[in-house]
Amino acid sequence: MVGVRSVLLCIVLLAGCTGGNKNYQPIANNAEFLHRSIKAITDRIVYDIFSPPVASRIYAYTCVAAYEAVAPFHADLISLAGQVNGLEALPQPEAGLEYVHTLVSVQAALQVGRALIFSESDLDEFYNQIMNEFKQTGIPDDVFERSVAYGKIVAQHILAWADKDNYKQSRSFPKFTITQDPARWRPTPPAYMDAVEPHWTTIRPFVLDSSTQFMPAPPIPFSAKKDSPFYNAAYVVYEAGKNLTEEQRQIASFWDCNPFVMNVHGHVMFASKKISPGGHWINIVRVACTKNQADIATSAEVYARVALALADGFISCWDEKYRSNLVRPETYINQFIDQNWIPFLQTPPFPEHTSGHSVISTAAAVTLTNFFGDNFEFTDDTELEFGLPGRSFKSFIEASQEAAISRFYGGIHYMAAIEEGVKQGRKVGEWVVANITTRKNPAAPVSP
Repeated sequence: MVGVRSVLLCIVLLAGCTGGNKNYQPIANNAEFLHRSIKAITDRIVYDIFSPPVASRIYAYTCVAAYEAVAPFHADLISLAGQVNGLEALPQPEAGLEYVHTLVSVQAALQVGRALIFSESDLDEFYNQIMNEFKQTGIPDDVFERSVAYGKIVAQHILAWADKDNYKQSRSFPKFTITQDPARWRPTPPAYMDAVEPHWTTIRPFVLDSSTQFMPAPPIPFSAKKDSPFYNAAYVVYEAGKNLTEEQRQIASFWDCNPFVMNVHGHVMFASKKISPGGHWINIVRVACTKNQADIATSAEVYARVALALADGFISCWDEKYRSNLVRPETYINQFIDQNWIPFLQTPPFPEHTSGHSVISTAAAVTLTNFFGDNFEFTDDTELEFGLPGRSFKSFIEASQEAAISRFYGGIHYMAAIEEGVKQGRKVGEWVVANITTRKNPAAPVSP
């Protein structure tokens, strides 16, 4: 990615030094501008410590904005208006006038992203930098201003749509009530944080008919008896956690994706920030698009489709989490098997069933497979900046399967939550694939 950025910067500077470039369109319409913009939003999501469901919402609106901004400039692309819940027809660019559609797309994405994060000033710094880079490609002032203005119009339309999804109202809903029922979820060490987003089921889905559309099988009936299926399921997690191989530890760490990990050293406590599960898969979109040399239209298309699958995956999963409200392995094992046992990964602050990573990873993988094919080999470099080496996969499904089983290795899920989560995620992904059409001719390449 650094090499691509360096080449792009050299081209930009060359264009600027020559006093303008009449052939600015090929330089300005580089998908790397969009990839960098999405990454800048990811960096803000990490810094602001948004929970996984909330992060997925930010990605969905941001990526749909990026796609809707570029769609009018490509005859083969179809707007998502009327396909996703509540999105009405968008304002169109003025006919017969020139725009830089990558600039429009980046503008829309950054405006929406800025409205949905907390650290606006940091994103403003990136915004000013990338707008200057666009100018240095030689875009005429009138084309630049027109493209920026239309990108803002698209962003305003998307934000008005977002305002009606019940998110703001859910901020005032009551906190989750903890009970003494041993079968039910309770806060876990070391931070003992409150339950995350217990009312996420009230958020308007994007493509799903409702949050309950793909209800998974319920968890194994709770029991503290040593001969019960539930005890055995917990004991399997316990035994696996005590006998992890180095490879299993690496897999668990690579897919941890816990936005807020509390570190405790004696009397000192401090938090580590990491990318969310959705952010991990959004970066895989960048990896796949870069490998495939996807243009701006295709890149925006893939971001939007995957972001919708991720967002609906979280809505579907969270609906089940707070319906079954199941105790986590750590709590159960400490109470009924071994009070000193600690899982390899820190247990996230929400109920157990189903596994969120299993749901959203499968949904994303199904969506990506539909676009790039079954045997798309890639190296996932998402965790490099967090000190972990990349991992290579022969397909998106293989990556999603590893993400799912990582939660078992990490000691934070029973196997049933993983297996049912994969089934749930597959249904969500297949529904998104079947009900979202972004091309008039899916078999044909996108062309201006």
